[in-house]
Order: sequence, then structure tokens, then C-alpha cells
Amino acid sequence: MKDDRLYLIHIKECIERIESYLGDADKKEFINSTLLQDALIRNLQVLAESTQCLSDKIKESRQDIEWYRIAGFRNILVHNYLGLDLETVWNIVVNDLPTLSKAVEEMLR
Repeated sequence: MKDDRLYLIHIKECIERIESYLGDADKKEFINSTLLQDALIRNLQVLAESTQCLSDKIKESRQDIEWYRIAGFRNILVHNYLGLDLETVWNIVVNDLPTLSKAVEEMLR
């Protein structure tokens, strides 16, 4: 049986790592740092994989989160890594992760 709480905690931990690694870095620093890129991309991949392990019931409770897009992004990270657009990664980290983080926190309550 899947333990949604465990996967939600894991997702939250990945987000916290991304935030920690990113720190005060700006987009230019991200684009110029393969170390930062690797750290963020790896955690995005693990995070996205964990979302695929969540039950349909919990996903349905947060229909405002585009779970299918997270799964699709995971496939790009894993299978199309040579064609990965760093602008897209940056935009996801800056614009989408805060929303996901808040949703995960609410689901954990």
C-alpha cells in the first residue's frame, strides 16, 4: 500500500534541498553553474518521481496542481536530458515550486 504521507514528506524535502542549494543565486549564476544545475535537476527528478507514487485520491484532493505536467517534466528530465532547457528549469524552480511547496504543506496537515 502506498503511503502518501511518506511521499509528500519526500517531495517537501526535495523542495527544501532545492531552495537550500539555490540560496540567493540568481538566474545568471544558475545558468553558469553546472554544479547548481545538477543539484537542482536531480532533486526535481526525484521530486517528480515521488509525485507519481501518490495515490489518485490525494492528487484529486489538489486538482489545482497539474500532476500530469510534473510527470511529463520528469520524463523530460530523465529521457531528454541532452535537450533540457535551463530557462525552463529556472522558471519551474522560481515560479512553480513555491505553489507546489505550499500545496504539499497543506496536504501534510
